[in-house]
Amino acid sequence: MGFLEGLSLLILVFIALPLKYGYNNESLTKMLGLVHGALFLLFILNTISTGIEQKWKFKTTATIVVSCLIPFGTFYVDNKFLKNK
Repeated sequence: MGFLEGLSLLILVFIALPLKYGYNNESLTKMLGLVHGALFLLFILNTISTGIEQKWKFKTTATIVVSCLIPFGTFYVDNKFLKNK
């Protein structure tokens, strides 16, 4: 889930936004913005749900959620915390 959310941000930033501001084409930005927002919310909810189910320490769950607020933080979280869990 974190990989998909991070990938959606990469596409949004490096493809959709240049199209929006360089060619006045907002269609991809609007569509991808919704997809990215939905994936971000699903990632946060999934992280909290998994933290509760797996009985993670509050600090671990909070660190993961806060790290995801940083752009591209989901790649770090996915690699550092979730790969081995």
